[in-house]
Amino acid sequence: MGNISQPDTHVKRSSSMSFALRWKHVNLRMIILAAIISFALMFMVLVLLYGTAGKSVSLVVNGQETVVETRQGVLERLLDEQAITIGEHDQVSMPLDGKIKDGQQIVIDHATPVQLTADGQTKTVHTTAKTVEKVLQDSNISLGELDKVTPAKDASLAANTAIEVVRVKKETEDISEPIAFNVVKKTDADLLKGKEQVVQEGKEGVLVKKKEKVFENGKLISEQVVDQAVKNESVDKIVAIGTKNPVVTVAAASEPVKPKTVAKASAKSSEMDAKKILKNVTLTAYSSQEPGVGNRTASGTKPTQGRTIAVDTSVVPMGWWVYIEGIGYRRAEDTGGAIKGQKMDVYFDSMSYAKTFGVKRGYTVYVIGPNKPSQD
Repeated sequence: MGNISQPDTHVKRSSSMSFALRWKHVNLRMIILAAIISFALMFMVLVLLYGTAGKSVSLVVNGQETVVETRQGVLERLLDEQAITIGEHDQVSMPLDGKIKDGQQIVIDHATPVQLTADGQTKTVHTTAKTVEKVLQDSNISLGELDKVTPAKDASLAANTAIEVVRVKKETEDISEPIAFNVVKKTDADLLKGKEQVVQEGKEGVLVKKKEKVFENGKLISEQVVDQAVKNESVDKIVAIGTKNPVVTVAAASEPVKPKTVAKASAKSSEMDAKKILKNVTLTAYSSQEPGVGNRTASGTKPTQGRTIAVDTSVVPMGWWVYIEGIGYRRAEDTGGAIKGQKMDVYFDSMSYAKTFGVKRGYTVYVIGPNKPSQD
């Protein structure tokens, strides 16, 4: 018997179809990958074409605006293209590596160095501020109500402008000052003439002054009194001045005076009113027997022992009577070159006694007047 052959058409056809499916499955991923790469390349080309396309950009440098045409896509390259330098302290409205767009405005402010003096320190400040006030704000320097700043806060800045802040402070203090008391003198008819008596003691008052002091940066520059008030009134000192003429009991002197002794008053007492009383009078003696004295006084009378004395007529008027304690009554009839002030020269006939009399001090003299008191 022979072998019977089996047809293989179906098997071959199935193998061909499996190969095609396998090829399609393997290459599909490659096709997708190729499509992605192609799309990315196309996007990059488009971006490159857009970035290098001409753009109109507004550059505002220090307030001055300029519109420029450029194909640069990054700000830093645009600035290089325009020869614009950016310093450490300058301000730019966008990052230097930022992408620029058509129609975009870019603001650039260059910093200016200024010298700032405040609170005891001077430093260089780089600022883009346009006024003094803005510099102070940026430097965190506040101004008090009385503080002063130079130049003015609204002044414009230039390079190396010197700005100074002066701290002003006012202080007030109360100062007490004494108020001097017045001395009031009042006449007192019950008090002897020439006597004074304090009736009321004086007392100083107190004046309180409010003084204002102005300091600049801690240094006193001015002070003035802005107010004052009397805290305590002063009290006047009152002094009574005596006007009463003294009543003096005297005794008539016995004449003549014996040589080498001074006669003291020894007679019945009488009373008289003195015009004034001279204390601590100095007495000397003279005689007509002395050379140059003569027999006539300055008043024209003949010098008489027990009556005549030489005086300073500005103290005792010529012709007036006085009473010298321990000596008695005498009349001002003569003058002398050495007789000045409270000094009197008593006349004696004897030259030897006049010399013996010498100089006597500390006498009290009562100036009576032109009339000699009567004696009982």
